Amino acid sequence: MAQQQEKATPFDRYSPGAAVIRYPDPDIIALDKRYEPLMIGNTPIQRLHTGSMWAEGVLWHSVGRYVLWSDIPNSLHRRWLWEDGHTSVIRDSNNSNGNTLDREGRLISFEHLTRRVARHEHNGSITVLADKFNGKPFNAPNDGAVHPDGGIWFTDPGYGSMGYYEGMKGPLELKEAVYRIDPNTLKVEKVTDEPTKPNGLCFSPDYKKLYIADTGDPHCIWVFDVQSGTKLGKAKEFAKMTMDLNGKKVTGNADGIRTDTEGNLWASAGWVGAGFDGVHTFAPDGTRIGQILLPEIGSNLCFGGSKRNRLFITAGQSLYAVYVNAQGAHWC
Repeated sequence: MAQQQEKATPFDRYSPGAAVIRYPDPDIIALDKRYEPLMIGNTPIQRLHTGSMWAEGVLWHSVGRYVLWSDIPNSLHRRWLWEDGHTSVIRDSNNSNGNTLDREGRLISFEHLTRRVARHEHNGSITVLADKFNGKPFNAPNDGAVHPDGGIWFTDPGYGSMGYYEGMKGPLELKEAVYRIDPNTLKVEKVTDEPTKPNGLCFSPDYKKLYIADTGDPHCIWVFDVQSGTKLGKAKEFAKMTMDLNGKKVTGNADGIRTDTEGNLWASAGWVGAGFDGVHTFAPDGTRIGQILLPEIGSNLCFGGSKRNRLFITAGQSLYAVYVNAQGAHWC
């Protein structure tokens, strides 16, 4: 008689020889009935690659049909190819964290080592878009997004300058803040310094709101009204990163964030442990409605694939993916 396999736990299911996960995937959890239409009952969470030191800054390139992400401590851009799952190293990344694409499909990286925002041109050269504000170097640009007017919005919390592991240790000469680079003049303007440690950011589907994950107190996601396309209103708390877990209140962090076409916000999350780490999904009113649990700290995410309905997630040392019944609001 064949020996019955033990049920895989969230911490062994990705190991060689682990038991097959039975549908529906038990690590995709609805906390609210509004999450149920976003779930797919016969799809698994998959680990596509592991071997990074700290994976971050994931994006989907629709023309090349690949996923790009940063391995910050190793100072590498890595790439996973859709057609055969092959993973390779593209280039040295200057300890870049976040990555995005502009309206011309050029890669924009937010580099810790050089404290700059850099654009990778089609001919392979690099254009420095910004490295200073009011004559002082940035702390360590972290994550960013591009508005339809071409403006580049990015956060500067300074994590890459707080040690040697993800950049180069040095003083933070500016208050942590969020900035906008004008696409025509490259003039840099501060748009807010209300969040304590502004980290991931994204726009609402209609670009009328900007969401910012704050990895400092009070550990929440802020929402701002975007005024005239270039200014922000006052910060309002959108969602807390505190939840009840096993009878206790726990507080973690949201890092990278994205919205879908219906206005739901998907946040990579972590720094608590099992039952919290992975992805949290929030309805447009800020209610936490679902989770995708991972055995590693969620660091960033993006929607990809030909239908923009596959969620790619960087977490700890790995790249994960899961199909959802939602589409990303934006192109990367």
